[in-house]
Amino acid sequence: MSVLTSWLASPPPDAAVELATDSVTAATLGSRGSEAAVEAFAHESLPAGALTPTLMGSNVPNRAAVVSALKNAVGRLSSKPKRVALVVPDTATRVSLVRFDQVPTKSDDLDQLIRWHLKKSAPFPVEDACITHAPAAVSPDGGREFLVALARRETVREYEGICEEAGLQAGIVDLSTFSVINGFLASGRIPSGDWLVVHMKADYTSIAIMRGSDVIFFRTRPEGEADAFTDLVHQTTMYYQDRLSGQGFGSVLVGGTGRTGADVEVARLDLETRLGTAVQPIDPTRLALLPDRLGSAAARATPIVGMLLRTRQEVTVA
Repeated sequence: MSVLTSWLASPPPDAAVELATDSVTAATLGSRGSEAAVEAFAHESLPAGALTPTLMGSNVPNRAAVVSALKNAVGRLSSKPKRVALVVPDTATRVSLVRFDQVPTKSDDLDQLIRWHLKKSAPFPVEDACITHAPAAVSPDGGREFLVALARRETVREYEGICEEAGLQAGIVDLSTFSVINGFLASGRIPSGDWLVVHMKADYTSIAIMRGSDVIFFRTRPEGEADAFTDLVHQTTMYYQDRLSGQGFGSVLVGGTGRTGADVEVARLDLETRLGTAVQPIDPTRLALLPDRLGSAAARATPIVGMLLRTRQEVTVA
């Protein structure tokens, strides 16, 4: 299953691409025996300020630079893709968990109920929003939570338009951290018990708590504050213990690129000290075989590998 269904859906993609503030990455996925294997991978850096993900306002101030980087990245793949699965920054959306005591049986009624619920807190009219949701945990009393992502329709269209200018059709759009989690779910390598995922990008850190295959907590913190990571971990741990009946994490995973190459390892060691447990790096080679030449760029592959595994699983199930 996937953490979240996409805003868009179409036939299986030929490749996956991620648009991040500092880079564009692209990859195709094949097989080597029974293992999933990345067939081709490309990475292009972006100039500072070319892409600035936000819930409000334009996300792509330097459209020409982003389109050029995307063309260069997909042009270096072994075959020219036409349909792609698109991974966008977490900070382009607002993610929340919504709980209902009773869930409508009809999907249209559920959609309307979720829109009505978000109407009170959305910073823009929900009529102008793309909203997608997926079932999350079931409460002991029978209530149900839903993981919900909200973005301005204009924002989703802006990212789609980047792909169109590069000669691509974005058939599936999802978030970077969701794609990382979906990689674990699609690969069948789901840690036992509750597990914590910390995904660090150049401009934000997202943290998710999983209970089996269900997201029970999700938060994104933009970078820039000196104590942002420490505060985020402390607040999340307290909430987990006090509100989510947390009994401890069976696994803690940390990965991404961070602002610098050392950020992720520093965060991993810090978490080990704070939580008193071993913290494992998010290793994309646990999800698929990677070309040996990737080196340090392998950390950038995890979201798009996760996206490709998710779409492959959905095609197999269908």
